[in-house]
Amino acid sequence: MTARHMSHTTALSRRSFLVTLGGAGIAVSLGGLVQSAHGATDAEVAPSGLTPNAWVTIHADGTVTLVSPAAEMGQGVKTALPLLIAEDMDADWDKVRVVQAPSDAERYGNPGFYGIQLTGGSETVRGYYQLLRLAGAQTRKVLLALAAQRLGVPVGELVTEPGRVVHAGSRRTLSYGEIAAFGVLPDPLPQASEADLKPADQWRYIGRREVDRVDVPSKVNGTARFGIDVDLPDMLHGAVLRPPVPGERPERIDDTAAKAVKGITRIVPLSYGVGIIGESTDAVRRAKEALLVTWSTSSRVRAYDSAALADAYRDIGRDLAQEGVPARAEGDARAAIAGAARVVAADYVTDLVYHAPMEPMNATALVIGDRVEVWAPTQGPTGTQGFAAAAAGTTPDKVTVHTTLLGGGFGRKAEADFINDAVLLAREVEGRPVKVVWSREDDVQHGKYRPLAAQHVEVGLDSAGTIVGWRHRVVADSIFARTLPEMFKGDGGLDTVVTDGTIFNYRVPAHLVEYIRQDSGRDVGFWRAVGYGQNTFGVECMIDEVATARGDDPLALRLELLGGQPRARRVIEAVAAKAEWERPREGRALGLAYTDAFGGHCAQVAEVSLDRASGEIRLHEVWCVVDPGVAIQPRNIEAQLTGAIVFGVSHALYEQINIVAGEVQETNFDTYRLLRLSEMPRIHVEVMPTPENKPAGIGEIGLPPVGAAIANAVARLTGGVRLRHYPFLPERVKAALAE
Repeated sequence: MTARHMSHTTALSRRSFLVTLGGAGIAVSLGGLVQSAHGATDAEVAPSGLTPNAWVTIHADGTVTLVSPAAEMGQGVKTALPLLIAEDMDADWDKVRVVQAPSDAERYGNPGFYGIQLTGGSETVRGYYQLLRLAGAQTRKVLLALAAQRLGVPVGELVTEPGRVVHAGSRRTLSYGEIAAFGVLPDPLPQASEADLKPADQWRYIGRREVDRVDVPSKVNGTARFGIDVDLPDMLHGAVLRPPVPGERPERIDDTAAKAVKGITRIVPLSYGVGIIGESTDAVRRAKEALLVTWSTSSRVRAYDSAALADAYRDIGRDLAQEGVPARAEGDARAAIAGAARVVAADYVTDLVYHAPMEPMNATALVIGDRVEVWAPTQGPTGTQGFAAAAAGTTPDKVTVHTTLLGGGFGRKAEADFINDAVLLAREVEGRPVKVVWSREDDVQHGKYRPLAAQHVEVGLDSAGTIVGWRHRVVADSIFARTLPEMFKGDGGLDTVVTDGTIFNYRVPAHLVEYIRQDSGRDVGFWRAVGYGQNTFGVECMIDEVATARGDDPLALRLELLGGQPRARRVIEAVAAKAEWERPREGRALGLAYTDAFGGHCAQVAEVSLDRASGEIRLHEVWCVVDPGVAIQPRNIEAQLTGAIVFGVSHALYEQINIVAGEVQETNFDTYRLLRLSEMPRIHVEVMPTPENKPAGIGEIGLPPVGAAIANAVARLTGGVRLRHYPFLPERVKAALAE
């Protein structure tokens, strides 16, 4: 999800203050600490010290505890978010300790996600940016006020340096620790506004390459605690055997052999499968394999055939009589295309893809009466509270969620299914925690994949080759119909996340985007970059196809269509220069693509070669230039772009989930093909910040362009052979060459 999908509401508690920015209210909570289900203060949150707001605790020894509200899943938010607070409070970063926020949306909710705790959609830094900087600025004002009182000087004569307040005239100083030792919060608390934020030329931490990520050392030395590492006293282990086709249920269970496995304590029939509880993971695994289950055969998902649906969706896209829900209707694209001198049309198809996190789905739950505790690598603590409450038959306020580090999330770990497994099994053994870890086979075969989608794109040109109309039709199942049904209904059946990337910066006089929803019965979900990942493929390949039709260079056409977009032009010109766009390559070719996803600007060039006999594409190098607005951590931005490019390359060349008669055919990484180390291209990333702009989302923006850049490079290499179906499998490439 992105910001354009959301409105934001934030509840104000009795002990909150309102910071007003140009008439817009931002609530920064000053509430106390959250109590766990057992009544003890969450161990991650500092219990004592000077606490000007919910985000900051300053201790007498000079250390500062900052709360990170988002899930750390390798994207660096456990550093980036606290860094924003530290910047505007002038903390000494060497004395900062970062802790994970408890599950408390009122205090720690993301303004980019309705005020709930949810990490995804590249909304974390964008959502929290202003809020956390204001929290830091407000903390600094509190420290200045207390120091002025102690030193007997006007506040205006005081300045801050990292970790201390300085009286400019006398050079007397008070460390933050000294202030915390004697300080009592002023009443009323000083308010902060945008005017109190540091200007960019005074930043000590934002934009500096020297700041290391706080999560890396523990990941290197092995002390990092992921969900899969949770180990609690008296803990049991669990698993759930699911049907091969979603929507089926167990009709007959023969658990004789399973119960005979040493260490098995309980077999639990569930509406969607069969649960197993035991003393060890090995016992649970063996019992799961020993279960004999007769499944129902009534699920409509049994009719799901991914190859047939890809063809059907493509045909629906081409059938202009089947109108969709408009995502954009600017001008009269239908009439413009009907009256065009020439029409360029193409269909693009993207297969189902699996998230493939290194850490599979897992959760640990403890149920005592109507209280529930969950330890999980979840992207959404607020959602997890709701999921767990529903499973346990209680209310969300009685659920405490301990968010661990995530070994990859990519949208999958915002879901409910793995949470439900742990809570439902824990209910059966009240008072003992139950840990459920999915096998890789479970993870592959029971995913919430990115939707299979077809795009039909038509572009009308006048006699001079100028674009007069652009029509873009997206045919796919809906994510929001399942995950946000009220919003989906309120938008008239438009799934704005599935159509992401179809609305662009290119200047076209008439632009129509339609969503034609399909309902196959199979759940689909958020996947890294979601709609941008599929739709940028269609947009950027079509730009190249139009350039070919006009006899233009695709670089020149993009620059022409982006005449009023200086940031976009800048990254495109820069990446072309880095890749030496004009230089011929022997046996190789370059392809270009651009995206304005998640509030940023990213351009990429891919260099490829092709073995025509085998149909295998070899990607040699990728150049990437990104304008992220404010570059909070430039080194981390480079890392995130590199990772996203790898993700994008892998899914463009290899990844696909095949479903036949409702059953997923892939089972593990021997059948679900990923990019291998030996196939890695050289990747060059340049960050071109524009600090006068707000920060963009960074975790996903690097993914959408790379597949299109590869396809465009192949077309230039082969004299116009177009690849229009992700992934570019060798047999698909050979078929395209033979056309």
